[in-house]
Amino acid sequence: MIEGTRVIDYHGHTGRWERYGMVDDPELLLGAMDAVGIDIACLFHIFHPDGTTGNDLTAKFVARNPDRFVGFAYVSPTMPERMVPELERAIDKLGFPAIKLYPPYTPWPFNEEPWHPIYEFAQDRGLAIIFHTDHFINSRPRYFEDLAPAYPRVNFVSAHCGNVPEARAEAIAAAQKYPNVYLETCSTYRTPGVIEELVEKGGADRVLYGSDMPLMDPRPQIGKIITARISDEAKRMALGENASRLLNI
Repeated sequence: MIEGTRVIDYHGHTGRWERYGMVDDPELLLGAMDAVGIDIACLFHIFHPDGTTGNDLTAKFVARNPDRFVGFAYVSPTMPERMVPELERAIDKLGFPAIKLYPPYTPWPFNEEPWHPIYEFAQDRGLAIIFHTDHFINSRPRYFEDLAPAYPRVNFVSAHCGNVPEARAEAIAAAQKYPNVYLETCSTYRTPGVIEELVEKGGADRVLYGSDMPLMDPRPQIGKIITARISDEAKRMALGENASRLLNI
């Protein structure tokens, strides 16, 4: 690990997903974090469209380990009447500092109108939003080029940085054009040189370490950054300094 760096994992899940062996156990997460030196994990629950059910489960994780876990608010435009009230509750009452969105669980690309009340809320509060991004129509990183200039106080985070090369190029292009677009690193598709590409083309100040645990093993996810041919300063920024700035933690 880089000496003196507080490591913040920007991408972690709560909830059960038996197909992938994912269980709802904070002790398993803490054990994985301790094994690789993760100080803080950002967690969210994407399996309940009402938002409230999953956010309350995430809040229980955070309440048990408030020095190790940070919760993100999840909502879905499939239940539009719940979106803003639940965001107000999750941010103001539960104390979550950011938002998670998952376009594959909706019928709409994330630049379309049903999503915009979320962005207006985040714009008013100056919040970060992390999106699942990939090469499918609902989740293309190119949509950040529509959203970033329209909502300049929102920091848009491309989870997985699009996963595959074509979508990754879209995410990088958006980050090059707009200072409020960030690139998060977790993926099973990472080939050697990708972290270097994100730093070189997107900027070291835009890269965020994420593991996707417990769906992914955090060891290779963090190893990609530790072993990347980038400066120690760039590693420190990706591993925690950038996340700390976005979340004010």
